[in-house]
Amino acid sequence: MTDPRLAVITGSTSGIGLGIAKALALDGYQIILNGLGSADSIEQARQAVQSVSPYETYFIGTDLTDPNAIDLAFSELIETLGPISILVNNAGMQFTAPIHKFPVDIWNQIIDLNLNASFHTIRSTLPGMLTQDFGRIINIASVHGLVASVNKAAYVAAKHGLIGMTKATALETAQTGVTCNAICPGWTRTPLIEEQILAKAQLMGVDFQEGGRQLLADKQPSQEFVTTDQLGALACFLCTDAAAQISGASLPVDGGWTAQ
Repeated sequence: MTDPRLAVITGSTSGIGLGIAKALALDGYQIILNGLGSADSIEQARQAVQSVSPYETYFIGTDLTDPNAIDLAFSELIETLGPISILVNNAGMQFTAPIHKFPVDIWNQIIDLNLNASFHTIRSTLPGMLTQDFGRIINIASVHGLVASVNKAAYVAAKHGLIGMTKATALETAQTGVTCNAICPGWTRTPLIEEQILAKAQLMGVDFQEGGRQLLADKQPSQEFVTTDQLGALACFLCTDAAAQISGASLPVDGGWTAQ
């Protein structure tokens, strides 16, 4: 058996990141997970990926808001396992408040995790990708990298910045075997979105199911949630040779949200 190509997916202990990790494992990549959660929930996520992979699945608990921690973790990964072929920047957080009331410390946390962390992971992995003349950088942005919503200034700013960095990275690697693209999901059924469904339901005085319908009705014309399986399949496609000339793209998966 030849050595597998390595794929690092940040924020992959649940939700979109875990869905992408499982899809890439099924496609034959060796997976390195990263994210938050209890020891039990992290191990459950690792086992979920391990169950569909012939290779050992690893977890790194790196604090992505600490550039030094990223440098150390990625240098150790590369030294131990070899160059990273696939980097999926998915880790993120959300907080809502009017901009004039937005807590400064939370603004900084969101920018650090949703934007700055991706700069540091790309900076750490790109040299190895260029050396092997193959790499796929996939930044999980959001529809909020393309359009804005009220009370989400930090998230919108970070995701717009992530799309800008995606384009710049694509241009810098255009004549190499490396591509860089952004996936921009709309409402996707994840633990993060379930918190927003609950908040919507409480605000409207309706049950959880109706809260979900109302959340979709506000923005997503398809009236259906995106699935993590759909996002995993798109990530896998971007890693194929068929996608070798797709770079610098921002790909909405949003049921028509950004077509309005």
